[in-house]
Amino acid sequence: MTKKAIWIVDDDAIYQIIVNKIIQRSEMFSAISSFKNGKDAIDDLHNALENNEHLPDIILLDINMPIMDGWEFMEEMGMIKPKFPKEIVVYIVSSSIAIEDKNKSKSYENILGYLSKPVTVNDLVLIASND
Repeated sequence: MTKKAIWIVDDDAIYQIIVNKIIQRSEMFSAISSFKNGKDAIDDLHNALENNEHLPDIILLDINMPIMDGWEFMEEMGMIKPKFPKEIVVYIVSSSIAIEDKNKSKSYENILGYLSKPVTVNDLVLIASND
């Protein structure tokens, strides 16, 4: 199995540290990048496309963030999606247990799943092996 690049988009600094450690320990991913809001991640997606740099295979996306939240990120990503040379899958990772959020996540074809915080090694195994 080829290792995949994973991006974490989340404004919670402590959660970022924890999930980075879990991902590194799992040794299932080739690269990890972290962003504190959707805007930073979208800007990086634009830059990667323009410069033919590596795009992520997987994005772990928080919903509630300042500047650009998860849903706004998904809207923006949808607009540039036709330019992606490969599919990028998104998992919503949220502490929100609101059923509206879970339902809304199903309306985006790129969103493969909805994970509750904190992400576990088992979650990562499923994500890494999901092709």
